Amino acid sequence: MTRTTSGPHDEPPRRSRLLLATTAAGALVPLCLAGWLSWQAVADHGRDDTAPARAAGAAAPPSTSSSAPPSAPPSAAFSAPSSTPVDASPSADAPGATPGTAAATPSATATASSTATSTVLAGRTVLLDPGHNPGNAAHSAEINRQVDIGNGRKECDTTGTSTNAGYSEAEYSLDVSRRARAILTARGATVVLAQDGDRPWGPCIDERARAGAAAHADAAVSVHGDGGPPGGSGFHVIMPAKVVAGKADNAAIVEPSHRLGLLLRDSFRAATGEPYADYVAAQGLDTRSDLGGLNLSAVPKVFIECGNMRNSTDAKRMTDPQWRQQAAQGIADALTAFLTTR
Repeated sequence: MTRTTSGPHDEPPRRSRLLLATTAAGALVPLCLAGWLSWQAVADHGRDDTAPARAAGAAAPPSTSSSAPPSAPPSAAFSAPSSTPVDASPSADAPGATPGTAAATPSATATASSTATSTVLAGRTVLLDPGHNPGNAAHSAEINRQVDIGNGRKECDTTGTSTNAGYSEAEYSLDVSRRARAILTARGATVVLAQDGDRPWGPCIDERARAGAAAHADAAVSVHGDGGPPGGSGFHVIMPAKVVAGKADNAAIVEPSHRLGLLLRDSFRAATGEPYADYVAAQGLDTRSDLGGLNLSAVPKVFIECGNMRNSTDAKRMTDPQWRQQAAQGIADALTAFLTTR
C-alpha cells in the first residue's frame, strides 16, 4: 500500500494512531506469512520438482534415450543409402566396448525401416542364396561332384567355413538370409531362398545360379562368411566378371550386377559400421570369373562375404544376433535401392 503524506496535519490524533497501528500490524502478520509460504513453494519447485515423486517411490518419467525406436511413417519405410559409406560405429576393440557389439545398436530409422510394412517392392521378386548347407559335411560324395561353370569345372558345393568356436558359415548365411527375407517381404517383395534348411545338402552351385531365373527374380544376392587369414578382417562384395564360355554367358548381367554390388557395399557398411576387408579386394569390392553362381546367373547377382569368420573380432560380430539383424538390414536396403532406382 502506498501512503501519501503532505504534512503533520494529515496525521490522525495520537489515540487513533495507536489503534490504527495495532490493527495494521494484526493484518500484516498473516499477509507476511502467506507471502513467505508462496516464496518457499516456488523455491522448492525450482530446486527439484521430481523429489516428492522419488521420495514416495513413484516411477521416473520415461527416458528419451529409450532403445525402442519411434514408429516410422509409411513414407519413411525405406531410405536409399548414401553413396558415400560412413563408418559410424566405434571399433570393437575400443576401451570399454563390448566385443562384437560395437556396431550392434541400430538407428531408429534403420530399425523402423526393417519392420514397417509398405508396398515399395510390390511386384518385385528377389532371390536370396544362403551359402552352403549345414548338412553338407555328411554328404561329401554329393558335394564333391564336379559341375560345369562355363569356363571350368568346380565342386558342386563345399562345407564352408566356421568360427573357431564352431559357428558355421552355413548357419550364419541361412539366419541372415531369413532376416533379410522378413524385411523385404514387409516391403512387398516376393522372396525366394535357394535353400531354406529344407534339404539335406546343397544345392550345387549351378542349380543355385539357375534359381534366379527359375524364380523370375529381378535380382539375387548370395550370402556368405569368409574363411580368410586370422589376421584379416572386414567384409567385401564379389561381382561377376564377364564370362562367355561354354554354357556360361553372363554379359547381360555384368553392368547391373556391378551397380547392385556398389549399392550393397555402401548399404552394408552403413548398416553395420563394419570396415572393408583389409586382406582381399580394394575398397570392399572384388570382381571374379571363377564362381559358378555368377558365371551362370541369368539375373543380376552378387556375393557378399559379410566378414572373416576366422578373425576373432569379425567372429564376435557375426555370432551376435543383433549384428546379424543389421547385416540383413544392409542387404535388404541395397536390394530395395537397386529395384526402385533403375
